[in-house]
Amino acid sequence: MNSRKFPSDPRRIFAAAKAPSQQPARLLVVDVTSPSWASTCSVLSEALENALSLACGLPAPCRLPLLSLYVVQPQQECLLPFTQVKENFARIQACISELRSLPAEGCFPQGANGVVQAVQDGLQQFKQYSRHTAAGVSTNSSVEITILTSQPSRQMVKQLEKKLQDIDLVSLRRIQVIEVLKRDFLEPEDMEQCVPAEEPSSDMAILGMDIEVQTVEDNIISLEMLFKTWLHDHGTEREQLHLLLPSGSFGHAAAPKNTLMCLKCDLQERLLDPALLSGTADGTGRAADATSAWHVAAWPPSALHKLHVLKALKAEGVCESVLYGLPFIIKPTSCWQLDWDELETNQHSFHALCHSLLKRKWMLLARHEPQSTGPNWNVLVHPYYVIIPSDSATLLVKAVASRELLLPSAFPALLAEHPEHVRGPIESALNSLEVEVAYNPLHLKSNLYKYLRSSLYKPHRQQPQPREQRPERHQPRQPQSRAKAAVAPLLMAPPPLQTFRPAAAARRGSCEGSLLPKEYEEFLQ
Repeated sequence: MNSRKFPSDPRRIFAAAKAPSQQPARLLVVDVTSPSWASTCSVLSEALENALSLACGLPAPCRLPLLSLYVVQPQQECLLPFTQVKENFARIQACISELRSLPAEGCFPQGANGVVQAVQDGLQQFKQYSRHTAAGVSTNSSVEITILTSQPSRQMVKQLEKKLQDIDLVSLRRIQVIEVLKRDFLEPEDMEQCVPAEEPSSDMAILGMDIEVQTVEDNIISLEMLFKTWLHDHGTEREQLHLLLPSGSFGHAAAPKNTLMCLKCDLQERLLDPALLSGTADGTGRAADATSAWHVAAWPPSALHKLHVLKALKAEGVCESVLYGLPFIIKPTSCWQLDWDELETNQHSFHALCHSLLKRKWMLLARHEPQSTGPNWNVLVHPYYVIIPSDSATLLVKAVASRELLLPSAFPALLAEHPEHVRGPIESALNSLEVEVAYNPLHLKSNLYKYLRSSLYKPHRQQPQPREQRPERHQPRQPQSRAKAAVAPLLMAPPPLQTFRPAAAARRGSCEGSLLPKEYEEFLQ
């Protein structure tokens, strides 16, 4: 699934935490030894470029702070040493162009050694980068590695476990092994689903490394959603939301009347705010003020939010016209600072709440509790939210209007009868429309990616040479030599300056356990 500087607001009620970004650096290893690389190359390159255009277009702090890209063919090669993503789109785009130009299928023998060497080289490169930037603006202390391959993923996991036992893995947060398969090779129940990795060896468990195995279909949408997971908040240092419920009398007969039960939760964005992308060419995109009393945000990470549940609402009694703002998904927290028993109890309580709300067809009305008082004579502003259940183990939270925000509106009664000469054309027009059972956003494109690429692109001083003019680079060489040579000038130079169901009828998908919501899978068939 996280800090940002914004213009001051006189209505500010609580201050955002000034913690540095906890987003990990990303090391992407692409195995191009697959026989199907020719068909995978174009979709992989486009999906990666789309996701990185979003990462570059969003305002600071960057959700994807550092990126490095290796290819294996069969020797590892560093196409992009660790580079700050923000303000470097031209360099990243040149790297993706080079990825597109790699030789087609059948050129290289398969094998996992090149991938393991790329992982080892990337870890060493990150260690060097971190050492040289320790006194600078970089605050990234961890790296996540994503390996894209068409080889059997479990065999690669065994190779990684065997070869990495003697490597310093302090900075490594996680390894993802993504097996890219064609639809014909995917079982229906396995498509876009995470596949649990085999039990790690005892040494790997002691080192605390998590190897995650997934399968994904080789199409643009699936790969794009995989890369978009990099834009989520990946900090687990603390929970983001406390959901406060009345304790009731069950098991608390002697508890005071005002005793509250606290569910510890995390927030996750469902959508990117288009307002953040409106001025990406010059970095003037307007970001919502995370320190405003009217704003609950999952990104950037701010002070702990508290929602005090006041009432239950019948789902059919909530008018959608009084709901506003972007929705956020509420999930039970995965904060590592909580002990295991507390995490387990909290998760079971959260699931029970979801189940009970769905069964009763209720929503919850909650008040946002400010963390501190403001300068205006200590007057507190209390925004309100509705919490909406779904058929998954998540809740949806949306802001709901209060009396002060509501404008007068007239709603004339609907006439029961209409003249035939008026009703006929309307009925004919409606009958000509295609009817879909559910709205699928994957059917619509707004040309946002094209806009971002054109507005972010600034010609780089050194354009890549055509491959036929470059010296042959597929000869055997010492591992890590190219990566060290590429990262040396970068390390010496100073880094760049980082400046649903709203009523009961709507449906909402969940991304839990899959790279795409379930209702979108039909689009891929």
